[in-house]
Amino acid sequence: MGRSRSRSPKRHAHKKHSRKRSRSRERHRRDRDRDRSSRTKERNSKVRRRSWSSSSSSSDGGTLDEFGRARRREKLEEVDRLAELERIRRQKEQEQRQVEEEAERRIEQLIEKRVQDELERRRAEIEAEVLKRVEQVKEGMEKQMLEELERKRQEQLEAQRKQEAEDQLKLVEEQRLVDEERQKLRKQEEKRKKEEQKRILGKGAARPRLSFTLGGGGAK
Repeated sequence: MGRSRSRSPKRHAHKKHSRKRSRSRERHRRDRDRDRSSRTKERNSKVRRRSWSSSSSSSDGGTLDEFGRARRREKLEEVDRLAELERIRRQKEQEQRQVEEEAERRIEQLIEKRVQDELERRRAEIEAEVLKRVEQVKEGMEKQMLEELERKRQEQLEAQRKQEAEDQLKLVEEQRLVDEERQKLRKQEEKRKKEEQKRILGKGAARPRLSFTLGGGGAK
């Protein structure tokens, strides 16, 4: 029992280092996701600016075609982003399973070690007492480890929920920007059509006056 307690702080320190490395990897992944999202937004902004610039000097069909290509690019980028999020989620699940399996393995190893120590030191005369204490230790350790695993699981679920909420907000904001851009293009198209109609009507109104003037000149 004494030897097991003397090695316990090392294992506890190892767990702390493992958790620190896990948190560091998690922060690195979050930073990488934010950088990727930022680059995607920048590309989308450039695509929208090019689409708006070309639409001011092209025909109706060209404007719609350019907008359609921009929308397809945005959809493909969105699919890639969602696929990356799914990959991260699956990776987190796999890491959680590995943590649980490693914890169970360590519990079994520690229990077996303590059982062997007790049996070697107090073999026959107090075998019943040893088994009783080992069972108590086993139950206590299992309870403690299960509580720790549950706490970590809840923390990971909470972090995942927050990330999903942030992703949802980003999607809503991106959709809002797309809708605003579509509305702006529609208004510009309507304005252009109205101006074109005014020019056509203006030309039509000027023709009778021109015909009358020419007719008068011929009569003279």
